[in-house]
Amino acid sequence: MSRYRKALVASGHTLVSEAGATILKEGGNAFDAVVAAGFAAAVAEPSLTSLGGGGLLVGYDQRRGQSLFFDFFVNTPGMGRKPQRDNLHFFPVTIQFSGSTQDFNVGLGSVAVPGNLKGLIHVHRRLGRMGLAQVIAPARELARGHTLNKQQGNFFSLLYPILTMTERGRSLYERDGRFVQAGDTIKNPDAVSFFDQLAHDHGREFYEGELARRIDTEMRAGGGLLSAEDLRAYEVYERKPLAINYRDYRLLTCPGPSVGGAMIGLSLSLLEHSGVGAQRWGDGAYLVRTLGLMREVERLRADGFSADSHLSSFLADHAAVTSSIDRIRLFSRGTTHISVADKMGNCASMTFSNGEGSGYIAPGTGVMLNNMMGEDDLHPDGFHLDPPGLRVASMMSPSLLIKDETVRLVIGSGGSKRIRTSMGQVLSQVFDYGRSLTEAVEAPRLFWDGEAVQIEPGFSDEALAELKRYAPINVWDDLDVYFGGVHAVIPGETGAGDPRRGGSVVEV
Repeated sequence: MSRYRKALVASGHTLVSEAGATILKEGGNAFDAVVAAGFAAAVAEPSLTSLGGGGLLVGYDQRRGQSLFFDFFVNTPGMGRKPQRDNLHFFPVTIQFSGSTQDFNVGLGSVAVPGNLKGLIHVHRRLGRMGLAQVIAPARELARGHTLNKQQGNFFSLLYPILTMTERGRSLYERDGRFVQAGDTIKNPDAVSFFDQLAHDHGREFYEGELARRIDTEMRAGGGLLSAEDLRAYEVYERKPLAINYRDYRLLTCPGPSVGGAMIGLSLSLLEHSGVGAQRWGDGAYLVRTLGLMREVERLRADGFSADSHLSSFLADHAAVTSSIDRIRLFSRGTTHISVADKMGNCASMTFSNGEGSGYIAPGTGVMLNNMMGEDDLHPDGFHLDPPGLRVASMMSPSLLIKDETVRLVIGSGGSKRIRTSMGQVLSQVFDYGRSLTEAVEAPRLFWDGEAVQIEPGFSDEALAELKRYAPINVWDDLDVYFGGVHAVIPGETGAGDPRRGGSVVEV
């Protein structure tokens, strides 16, 4: 018997949401749908994710009444190789957003051990009820040819030097010497063949077979660290989600080694303790308090706060919490997300990423591998310092909000360092200020970058003047992908896709 009248899929691309909805219509559950949407996103959103990247999923299995966490983020590479930092194919590129720039490192030396492919197949095997070939079918159809939309066209233009770094990339993304743009048809015949192979071997060739050996050979010759031994040793981890009390709810999010979940827990806990008071959303007091919260969270992170255990001990220390609240009151990267809730009450929140892509495309697959070894926010102490085989910490924080043993919200975001601030602002607007989910997702955001407040247009001149008393501000011209991409659903009711990242909601 159905629990809800309708099922919902929210993602960053209409074709991705439709892929998940197709599987729901054909009788699949939320986990079949999120896996189908994940494969589809690897085709339709190649500037944000890939089967060669890494991800995290928080889910709720209604039949068992069980919450679940799957970690298929990337590992550090280099098993079976001599330690190497010199002569790596590893170099910086600068991405120019409309209001700011950010540097990323790419090349074969930036590739970490990919987990997305094994993670999607693992989740499907554990919780799906349809055949893998049927779940992959929507993505396979997209790989045969789909129209590049405006949002992805804009991302492509940002990532041009990465997408066209190799001949394989140029063959995919250039037409007679012209770089593809919105409105063009994108075809990936190698991906079509690879999907056919996956339906039969469930990824064994990629992680253990001849394809793994070919990747190893090209990495050794080209200045990369990824080895066949790395691929063979990779495992998906299942653990309990990190549970954080917030108001009358429990937020289920990502435990360590991901740092995103603990940081969101810290933000929400400080927010709850500080209280909303007489503030109205969007007024000067709201902006100033939000800035204070961001600064305090960054101060605590710089002091070493990063783990679940740190959150528990911090919240137990009344003096530490009070001190942080007092400081707050002084003030009066390529990632995408999919949220799914089916009619039975199963829910899946999955965030996954390829970074910006390394530029290296695995032979015969059409799959660009990640550049996670080159992202500074994932390696704050420096690049290529850790031994091989370690799970890289992530900022990603797919989450479920639960009350009375029922999932009330499925939420997550892309956006590199802005993930936790984007999600925190949306959650606060919905549960502290009583705004609708759509209003909260589409509202302007702010982000403290360490030197200035980056802020989207839409706040009043009076509110901005109040904020400017406490920090320099840079007001952007438009809502921008820089500020994240929150895609969320309220099971059985409604969903919201972030317009900054092509947000799309499909009801079934």
